[in-house]
Amino acid sequence: MLAIIVTGHGEFARGILQSAEMIFGKAQNVTAVTLAANESVEDLVSHYRLAISQMASETELLFLVDLWGGSPFNAASQLVAAHPDRYGLVAGLNLPMLIEALALQQQSLAEVIPHLERTARGGIRHLDLQTNTGDDDLL
Repeated sequence: MLAIIVTGHGEFARGILQSAEMIFGKAQNVTAVTLAANESVEDLVSHYRLAISQMASETELLFLVDLWGGSPFNAASQLVAAHPDRYGLVAGLNLPMLIEALALQQQSLAEVIPHLERTARGGIRHLDLQTNTGDDDLL
């Protein structure tokens, strides 16, 4: 089973995981790791290592992070670089992406990562009532 670490700035990771579990149900082998304002990338790497040690034995691990290039991304990328064959990282986490990741935990990183990229893009839409898109049927 694919292990997942949800991470981001402040309490973002806990909040989005809680939201996903309201929709999907209780997640297995998934944990949220947060970054407080007074913590460094090195602190976060330590938090990640602790979280990994407490997870059920994983063959593959996926980091889902809030922002490309931020501290959670930078800390996770250090661990991914040390285990590129078993660890993966996707930035730009949104709720559709997380729900899809939970549903795909039985699949491999090689299958999951490109699927999540497509799902995340598809989750970004706007309500268009000015053209005949059918969105007005939602009202």
